[in-house]
Amino acid sequence: MKYPLIILFGLTIQTLFGQEFTLSEAYKKETIEKLSLLMQDLYIYPDIAKKTSEHLYKQYEAGYFDKYKHNETFATVLTESVQSVNKDKHMRIMANAPYIASQNTLEAKSAHRMGQINNYRSINHGFKELKMLEGNVAYLDLRMFAPMERTKEMADAYMKLLSLSDAVIIDLTNNGGGDPSMVQYLCSYFFDQKLHLNSLYYREGDRTEEYWTLEEVGGKKLVDIPLFIMIGEETFSGAEEFSYNMQTQKRATLIGQTSAGAANPGGTRGINEDLAVFIPTGRAINPITNTSWEGVGVQPEILTKKEETFDQALILAQKAADFLRKNKLEKYIQLQQKLNQHLEHYKQGESEMNISTSIKNLVDSGLFGEWDINTLGYQYLTELNKPEIGLCILKSNTIHFPNSPNVFDSYGEALKINGDLTAALESYQKAVDIATENNDKNLTYYKETLQKIKNEINTDK
Repeated sequence: MKYPLIILFGLTIQTLFGQEFTLSEAYKKETIEKLSLLMQDLYIYPDIAKKTSEHLYKQYEAGYFDKYKHNETFATVLTESVQSVNKDKHMRIMANAPYIASQNTLEAKSAHRMGQINNYRSINHGFKELKMLEGNVAYLDLRMFAPMERTKEMADAYMKLLSLSDAVIIDLTNNGGGDPSMVQYLCSYFFDQKLHLNSLYYREGDRTEEYWTLEEVGGKKLVDIPLFIMIGEETFSGAEEFSYNMQTQKRATLIGQTSAGAANPGGTRGINEDLAVFIPTGRAINPITNTSWEGVGVQPEILTKKEETFDQALILAQKAADFLRKNKLEKYIQLQQKLNQHLEHYKQGESEMNISTSIKNLVDSGLFGEWDINTLGYQYLTELNKPEIGLCILKSNTIHFPNSPNVFDSYGEALKINGDLTAALESYQKAVDIATENNDKNLTYYKETLQKIKNEINTDK
């Protein structure tokens, strides 16, 4: 049986000429009947749904709900009753705002929609705070995993800032969850290989959705940066999935207290005009543990008191950042020594491939960039008076950074110094073509350089 998200018919008991009535016994009975039907039709565990319904009926017959006269308190006690049986923190009953016919207009609906959009903007799509701490540790206070279609660009911007750090702390202690696709997307930033993160099984249709790391994200991946995640009792649902994914893949260290223990996804259904219920219609299945954090929470590797979580995370992150920097330095020295060996023993026609490979290793490690290669090339081209080596180095720059007009301009100059004006002309033309396509601010300069080489060639003729 299909149920709409909000059912706009049923027993209206709350609004009549501006007066609020207390709940009748008939209303309570019909509410329990409808709630029981929804649970048995939709809840991921049918047997538990049946037991929960039986418990509600027994409570009703015993007069347990008699003293609750208004929807707010009735919704609260119903939530407590169902959770006492199913232990599912996602399932909760909520009181709706009274229905007002005059608000069911295009203008009102548009205003409501804009209110939702503005709400996401007002909370910065969940990205509460990002700051750089001592030791080049980045701290991100993430309050929700907002819808992917609205938040991707914002997420990319924040991840770009995190990539500048030597260790990352993500604070999920006040994160109530959100969009599974955004969980998947942010997880993908921390892995360079394809990994199965999580699966969601849904009772309806007997179907399973798998969530894998994405090969491409909108920025540089942070695969080598140490990650520390702060969790606590308020860490809920999608925030728990992010933490559990990282923990089971051994990609992060979790610090804090055991999380809420809410793993089952679902949606909101209307019971009547005044009450709605969130019903979990699926369950999470981790591919490594074959279970989830439902009912037990995510257990951090490092247990702390709530007030000590941040301090402990910072201490660990600073140590990890220092270790990362030392490793980077050692790696840089090793790679630079390898490159220097090839440069010192340069033989034209034999050493070019080894030099290009050594430079590529430095680029791939993040320790060398376009300007580093350019500087090294000009050092050999002009200062050390070894133009053939400078030419080799600057040629490698065109391979590693093919979308930069500057590298082709520099390579053109190296070709010119080495006496190959025809090849220099081609490289200068390439610089102009790329600069034109990219609307580069130095386009005029590249055009002038190209014209100079053309004039020089014509003069020689």
